[in-house]
Amino acid sequence: MYEFCQVERDGRLLVVTIDRPEVRNALHPPGSAELAGVFDDFAADPDLWVAIITGAGEHAFSAGNDLKYQSAGGDRSARPATGFAGITSRYDLTKPMIAAVNGVAMGGGFEAALACDLIVASQNAMFALPEVRVGLAALAGGLHRLPRTIGSKRAMGMILTGRKVTAAEGHELGFVNEVVAEGEALMAARRWAELILEASPMSVRASKQVVTQGLEQTGVRAASERAYDAVEAMVRSEDYIEGPNAFTAKRPPRWAGH
Repeated sequence: MYEFCQVERDGRLLVVTIDRPEVRNALHPPGSAELAGVFDDFAADPDLWVAIITGAGEHAFSAGNDLKYQSAGGDRSARPATGFAGITSRYDLTKPMIAAVNGVAMGGGFEAALACDLIVASQNAMFALPEVRVGLAALAGGLHRLPRTIGSKRAMGMILTGRKVTAAEGHELGFVNEVVAEGEALMAARRWAELILEASPMSVRASKQVVTQGLEQTGVRAASERAYDAVEAMVRSEDYIEGPNAFTAKRPPRWAGH
């Protein structure tokens, strides 16, 4: 079905693997367009609650933009509105996404990981926004997401130099949630996904929307007082009743997801 990625459904979980190992999973516009379609389907599917994105092989999550394709004059008309890998400009997704970074995450690859809600990285993972070294800029959200994640001074130290950061330093800086042994990033991401799937999907989506949209406000009061569609959906949902009922009855909740 897919030319540039692999897609696996596992119950409520979707696992998407960028599959261009011959170029360290770098992406060109046709690859990003294909992934955009995959994540469009994920967003619309009520039976899928969490997604993981990773890269084929054990050496690269994604080396970013396929510069060889670009320099050769490859067709760039397929670039999707939802951005690099179909996710860096996907601002309305309330379902959680996890990046299982199994190697190099450079440029757009790092920006795709930053667009996810959690980053799990193997010890051999390496992160960078090296665009300044090739006459470009990290305009797929990296210049905005990284400072908001680790602070402006730390982010500038990476952005203005294009330097490479290990998984261990990424954890210390605060953009990596967990570092695991080489080859275990996807397994660890699945573990995080299972923890999320234990919670009400309506509550998870409401919480994600409040955080992401709230950070765009000027202060805590403005963030607290604005309306959130996912919160309204949570309050109207079956899960809003099921959670307290299950707690009172001392039984596991049976989430409906609506």
